[in-house]
Amino acid sequence: MKYDVVIIGGGPSGMMAAGRAGSLGARVLLLEKNGELGVKLLITGKGRCNFAHNELDARKFIEKFGKNGKFLFSGLFRFGVPDTIDFFERQGVKTKVERGNRVFPVSDRSQDVLNALVGYMRKSRVDVRTSAEVKRIVKVGKKIEKVVLVNGDEIFADKFIICTGGKSYPATGSTGDGYKWLMGLGHKIEKTMPALSPVIIKENFVKNLEGLSLKNVEIGVYKDGKRKDSRFGEALFTNRGMSGPIVLDMSKEINKNLPCVMQIDFKPALSFQELDKRVQRDFKEMNNKMFKNSLDKLLPKKLTPIIIELSGISPEKQVNLITKEERKKLIYLLKEFKLEVRELAGYSKAIITSGGVSLREIDPKTMKSKLIDNLYLCGEVLDLDGPTGGYNLQVCWTTGFVAGESVC
Repeated sequence: MKYDVVIIGGGPSGMMAAGRAGSLGARVLLLEKNGELGVKLLITGKGRCNFAHNELDARKFIEKFGKNGKFLFSGLFRFGVPDTIDFFERQGVKTKVERGNRVFPVSDRSQDVLNALVGYMRKSRVDVRTSAEVKRIVKVGKKIEKVVLVNGDEIFADKFIICTGGKSYPATGSTGDGYKWLMGLGHKIEKTMPALSPVIIKENFVKNLEGLSLKNVEIGVYKDGKRKDSRFGEALFTNRGMSGPIVLDMSKEINKNLPCVMQIDFKPALSFQELDKRVQRDFKEMNNKMFKNSLDKLLPKKLTPIIIELSGISPEKQVNLITKEERKKLIYLLKEFKLEVRELAGYSKAIITSGGVSLREIDPKTMKSKLIDNLYLCGEVLDLDGPTGGYNLQVCWTTGFVAGESVC
């Protein structure tokens, strides 16, 4: 059987594209090499699936993607954030907006988002083949003629959509297959690297901080004493380094400047002078206490032993005996806590891939290749990456919808 459309990749953008094309009457086949659809989708947001970011101003949304963001203008006006939320609500997924404008299912279950997409495809009469790994793509002239599966099956179609994702979380099947095929078809692949990745820290004491969550802190990235980036918000210590929203969002800049230093301000709302007065006030209240018992109001308990050790102040010293110089060193540790970044955790821990198919070779109004007459591209395979918080899944919904509509 020859299909109108064959879609390679059963992730978010592939399922959206398949459902949209099928709903418009196309005979669609979706090919997924894993045994199940949406494997990576299920682990997003720690299994809760932060599937959108509630930014209704398209221009502000696009700014988060840097110079490549303008590629999304047309697509977002056709299927933007309000359309995405409405789509999932109509599929039976009740939604909620949490802190930072992050949109989740009320159930906190990514499975509900996946079920909605599978149901959408079923209603659109999409044929789905799982455990169907593509071996090669056959091009004749400026058109793709067929795809050949690992098992030898040959599948023909009038049009093809490639949405195989990037290289992040390879255990979920995202192994960069699409890049190799597309390079073979003549497309340029902009340099790829892990994005939204945890970082590995040189200092060994971070393993003692594993699981410590930081809120309302400011972290800066420094190279040769010059600040390259900084963010305010939440972060998390891991057994080898740091993660959390603001660290993940800076990981791309960190990668460009390795090795570099991360500097944490635990009290960004207070100046050095204000924090010094606060510490003096606390010490006055705890006049006869030992230093090791005097920091509970300032720091999480897990962090206290590290700060004490780095301060050089004896843990048993009474606070009323701490000198001005010792107190100043403590203040600097609280305002300029330095960590040396060794490397990123890599693709195995990165949420997305930076780089991908050059946007110059894709029509943003249709997602059609400018090089191959019957090829369309969508999702993470494109050279688009934004911050945490639902931005990158929105790219999948938007580009998937546009590609699915354009093939009909």
